[in-house]
Order: sequence, then structure tokens, then C-alpha cells
Amino acid sequence: EALMTELSELVQKVVKSSSWWERHGVDISILACSFLLLPAGFLCLRSARTIPFLVGVLTLGVVHHTLTVKGSHLASHNALTESKSWGKVWAIFFIELCSAFTAEQGTYNHVKMHHGYTNVIGLGDCYVYMFIAPLAVPIITPLVALDLLRNVEWKVALRTLCCMFLGLYCHYWLLLHVSGFQSPWTALLCMLLTRSLLAHPYIHVNIFQHIGLPMFAADRKPKRIHLMSLGVLNLPRNALLDWSFGHSLISCHVEHHLFPGLSDNMCLKIKPIVSQYLKQKKLPYNEDTYVSRLQLFLRRYEELMVHAPPITELVGI
Repeated sequence: EALMTELSELVQKVVKSSSWWERHGVDISILACSFLLLPAGFLCLRSARTIPFLVGVLTLGVVHHTLTVKGSHLASHNALTESKSWGKVWAIFFIELCSAFTAEQGTYNHVKMHHGYTNVIGLGDCYVYMFIAPLAVPIITPLVALDLLRNVEWKVALRTLCCMFLGLYCHYWLLLHVSGFQSPWTALLCMLLTRSLLAHPYIHVNIFQHIGLPMFAADRKPKRIHLMSLGVLNLPRNALLDWSFGHSLISCHVEHHLFPGLSDNMCLKIKPIVSQYLKQKKLPYNEDTYVSRLQLFLRRYEELMVHAPPITELVGI
């Protein structure tokens, strides 16, 4: 634990010397900008011309994933605010209203289980898993959430159901009354299209950053700093995914697992300190490209799929 304590002290010095803007403001601004893009996206869908219509689909797709992936992820770690009360509000807003998932179970599964035990055992067909199943994520997510509601008290279940319905119905209503869709089915199809636009990289990123790295039994896992340096991988920076998913899920995933309470911008700021420290201590600092990880997974899928979580484990957050 001495290594983790020493690294934590180095990181805390950076955090304490950082302004509110660096700790929270940058990421809040990205989420706010995404909200401001919503009217433009819905209005573009009114156009009968192909290019403006596709711009609308792209805009709503990117905004949806920014709010549901980046927003939900930061909210689950209470990284958007210093206040626990406001943190709870943001978690309900981003996870339940925007993502159609349950905040309590989603936060527990991600923060307590994934960050404590980064690997889940499952089986499946690689090509269906990697290229077809992600298209169904918008449908799977609320169904999994409904199943998880059996494990919460009735007041929480009722609140979650109301938030999920409100979020989905608002999206549907705006497509009919702002974007001008004439048929309920075309509106629902557009909902599915925008909500699954970045589902493939979302599923891929969740897989690539853990599967294929050293794995450990729950009762014989090493100390935290060794577990995270061995079992987590960073991908290169990517403008679209950095915006939509956040640095902590792309190029700073090692830093995020070591310090999960930090915002995306702070993970990026401490990245040089963490990488230099791990390399100085002769610990792994795993980095690889998206294409390289995809090729590895397809080449060794029979072996690696044994350790891949079911698709239902990856929805929500």
C-alpha cells in the first residue's frame, strides 16, 4: 500500500492546486454544450434533404452518448460536484432520465463491482457480440433496468420508472412535434438510430480496456495499484470519443481506476504524473490502439470470449 499512498499524495497535490474550472467546470461545460445542441439536432431532422437530416441524426446521436455515457459515468462517481446531495440529483438525472437505467443499481454495479472486480465471466459469439448486439443496446438497457428494479424498494422503483418514462417519452414527443415525424414508427426508428449511433465503440471500449490483460481470482487479487496497472489499459485520444465518453473511459482509464472520484479533465491532468510514477516503479502502464485491440480480440476471440461479460452487463454505465 505504500506505493498507492505515495502516488495518492502526488495526485492530491495536483488536485488541491487545481481550480474549480479544472476539477469540474470543463466537463460540466461539455455537458452543457451538448444540451444546447439538442434544439439544432431536432430541427435538422425536419429537413427533407439528406445532408441536414444526417447532420441531425449525428448531432442527436453524439449528444445522447455524451449525456448517457459521459454524464452518467461522472455522476456515478460523484465527479461533477463536491456536494453529495447534488451528486445524487445528477445521478438520477443522467442515469435514469437520460439513460433509462436505475441509478442505485447502475452505480452499485459500476462503482462497487466493476471497480472492485474488473472481470466478469461469460460466453458468446464474437461477431454477434461485437457488431450486431450493440445495435440493440437502447432496447436492452431499459429491459435490464426493469429487471434490476426488483432489488430496490418500491419508492426508488417508482421514481426510476417515472424518470425512465419521462426521458423516453420526451425524446419521442420532440421527434413528432419538433422534428415533424408523421409516423410513430419512423419516430421510434429514429430514436433507436440516434441512441445506438455510438453503441459499437461504447461496447468495444468497455471490452478492449480489460479483456486480454492479466486476470485474478477474487480471493487472490494483488494490491490495488498492482491490480489497476496490470488489468487496465488506455486507448489513444480521439476527439469524438473524448467528447462523448470522456477521457476517463478512453485515454485515461488507468488513471480513472486508480482515482475514480476525479473528473475527466483532472484524469487528463494527472496522466503524466501517474504514467511516470508507474514506469519509475517498474509497474506496467498499458497503452494500445483501438485497431490493434480490435484485431487482437477478433484473432483470439475463442480464448478471450471466456472472460468477456454478457452484453447485458455493459448497459447502463
